[in-house]
Amino acid sequence: MTTPMMTSRASSLIQSQANRSHYNQTSLAANPRKSLVMRKYQISYLKPDGSIAQSENIGPATPAFEAAFSAFARGTLIQTTQGPIAVEDLVPGMKILSSTRTPSRLLWIGSMALIPNARNPLQNQAKLTRFMADSLGMGRPISDFMAGPSARILTRPSDMRCVEGDGRILVPARDLADGMNIIELSPPRPVTAYHLCLQRHATVSAAGFDVETFHPGHGFERNMGHNMLSLFLSFFPHVKEPRDFGSLSHPRRPLISPSGTELP
Repeated sequence: MTTPMMTSRASSLIQSQANRSHYNQTSLAANPRKSLVMRKYQISYLKPDGSIAQSENIGPATPAFEAAFSAFARGTLIQTTQGPIAVEDLVPGMKILSSTRTPSRLLWIGSMALIPNARNPLQNQAKLTRFMADSLGMGRPISDFMAGPSARILTRPSDMRCVEGDGRILVPARDLADGMNIIELSPPRPVTAYHLCLQRHATVSAAGFDVETFHPGHGFERNMGHNMLSLFLSFFPHVKEPRDFGSLSHPRRPLISPSGTELP
């Protein structure tokens, strides 16, 4: 009669231990009464000599940091000059095909664990957005597509009539959810999400969608203190100062985190 209770308790303990392995509480030096939730981020990048380096970094579990690591779900096929390759199998130095079919060198890959029900009010709720095949038109996507919390997709919003250029902008994937063919969901167990940096901001082809590579947004540094900005930039060895991220390839809508933080 006690077995179900023990199983439930053991399950809760395992989940709690998994959460703690990715999150820690660290006091802020500026205000010791407050604590900043810290977490692990994995980074793989191309060094100037052409070799590849990997590191596991500790950083705050804030929207600005997590957005740099959570656009592509594991298993997403990215178009490269060698054909489609799963995002988890990409290696810095590979040539990625942009949406214009122009090859660009992959400089940086970031990843993090999305942990459902993590006891962290700043965590992005580990929600993914599932697009069923053809949900945005024929071949968009080609097959079911799972987007991470920070994914933005190049599309032509029906609610915007006056947009420069061809009318397409980068829209947060979760903003496109309609509750039918495009839905938000929480994975039943921890999953890994990824983001990519190329030589410049671009969109890459994934399952028939044009999905943006990482760019923190113009003026992002104004929302960070000096120490936090230095820590953030240290996660991108190919970047020395904010302007090194370059210009955006397309206009885009901001990401709004569950806590209400707006990311440009």
